[in-house]
Amino acid sequence: MTDQPFEGHRPADPAYRRITVALFLAGLSTFATIYCPQPLLAVLAHDFGIAPGSATLAISATTVTLAFSLLVFGPVSDAYGRKPLMIASLVASAAVCLSVAFVTNWTVLLLLRGLLGFVVAGLPAVAAVYLREEIHARHAGAATGLYIGGTAIGGLAGRLISGVLADLFDWRVAMGGIGVVAGLCALVAWYLLPRSRRFEPTPLRPAELNATVHRMFFDRGLLLLYSIGFAAMGSYVSVFNATAFRLAVPPYLLPIGLASMVYLTSILGSFSSPIAGRVAQRYGYRVMVPVLLGIQLAGVLITLAEPLPLVVLGLAVINVGFFAAHGTTNAWVTARAALRGRGTGMAGSLYLSAYYMGSSICGAVAGVAWSWGRWPAAAAWASALIVLGILAALGMRRVPSLAPGSPQPPTHP
Repeated sequence: MTDQPFEGHRPADPAYRRITVALFLAGLSTFATIYCPQPLLAVLAHDFGIAPGSATLAISATTVTLAFSLLVFGPVSDAYGRKPLMIASLVASAAVCLSVAFVTNWTVLLLLRGLLGFVVAGLPAVAAVYLREEIHARHAGAATGLYIGGTAIGGLAGRLISGVLADLFDWRVAMGGIGVVAGLCALVAWYLLPRSRRFEPTPLRPAELNATVHRMFFDRGLLLLYSIGFAAMGSYVSVFNATAFRLAVPPYLLPIGLASMVYLTSILGSFSSPIAGRVAQRYGYRVMVPVLLGIQLAGVLITLAEPLPLVVLGLAVINVGFFAAHGTTNAWVTARAALRGRGTGMAGSLYLSAYYMGSSICGAVAGVAWSWGRWPAAAAWASALIVLGILAALGMRRVPSLAPGSPQPPTHP
């Protein structure tokens, strides 16, 4: 009697729980280091004597290098494995984040934030692909949603902890504190994360790379999914970059620590993402993604109201829609890419590269929009981006199945 091939861990397996906890903490660490400067933008602009548009570069410098680095780390992980790259990325990003606390020059700060984008890329480039390989196909969507939920908590932790520490001490202590938290998460992830069991290396030969690029870049469905990531993330970061300035001026005039409390709304993403993953497994990605983007758009429109409770409500709705849409789209990319052949790491990298380019470009434009027309201009910019994402999601309904001769279940990519 021959052993059955390993089909991936299921929720009853101890390894499943180790993987989900480890990647939850890894996502938390990664996004805490990326977004911890966001509530500090007004303070950074004041301390370094720069304009709001320039202050947003503290975020964009990280996400732009992250976007390009993903294109490198995806193929590298396809060739050499997932776990070693993820752990190295977590350790290095913690060290770089900690070093930012000692900077006194704006240019040096931007250079370090750019370096952070490079070293941090190893985790997001690999995480969804690792989950697709190591978790049973029936549960991969929900596991990916849980990982995305960790990124939501990470964004919250980074913003909230940095805001509170900046109020109690200064922004340097805030950055250092995030670096320490990231280091602890890296140690726990290293201990918990099991080795890959279904990883099959893809050689880094020019011919093979060329074939992988052709499969993962020139597929019309994947291109539409990449554009959804660009638009959704661009809108999300635009809203929260502009919010940092909005709450610091009349009629709100909130101190940093109190203003950073609005980021508590991102915790809702840690619930909406795994729930959306499970629902998408039943009703299909093509149905769910446009709906989730519509929820994100509704949240932006709610923030046009001036009363602070309505602003917070709008931000909450944005988080529910955005993290659910991102988690579902991310799982959709890896599912479709798996049907295209080897090289799913590259597909995940291309999606996240577009995702972070949306953060870099659109987030910087949001600072300009704020300077030009305050919140109405920033909200209009964010809304236009989501509309583009919805159009791309609806366009996926005209993309043929990758298995045209077979019955198409709801979750077929």
